[in-house]
Amino acid sequence: MEAWLESLLALLALPKFGLSTVFVVAFISATLLPLGSEPVVFGLVKLNPELFWPAVLVATAGNTLGGAVSWWMGYGAELAVERVRHKPVEHRVLGWLERFGAKACLLAWLPVVGDPLCAVAGWLKLPFWPCLGYMAIGKFARYLTMTAALLWAMPGQVQP
Repeated sequence: MEAWLESLLALLALPKFGLSTVFVVAFISATLLPLGSEPVVFGLVKLNPELFWPAVLVATAGNTLGGAVSWWMGYGAELAVERVRHKPVEHRVLGWLERFGAKACLLAWLPVVGDPLCAVAGWLKLPFWPCLGYMAIGKFARYLTMTAALLWAMPGQVQP
């Protein structure tokens, strides 16, 4: 187990595998697993300032694809429940989400509620492509804002 963990950490080590690490961590953090990707993006950009835009874009892509996986998991879970119950599940409590529709996925960047929101959007069978687009916009804005704010708050170049 220890050897496996060491090899995993070596694979994800920054900056040797910088952008691939950002993608993997951003993807995993968009699922229901508790993991934050902002420190990884910030760390890479702090070590390699020229990778600001590539890191933000790769993190956005990974996080958006992770949100898409959550959407499909919610969609599949709802179908499974319908098969077992033999009737559709009522969504009275989630009426506000249905009212906002795919635009609610703009909030997918929020901590704690953002990732489950993607799964609930799938559960409600909100249209996939608009949901994905709104997820991407919200997640891009988060990475851009967070990374720029952290660089502003912690100026200075890291010396290798």
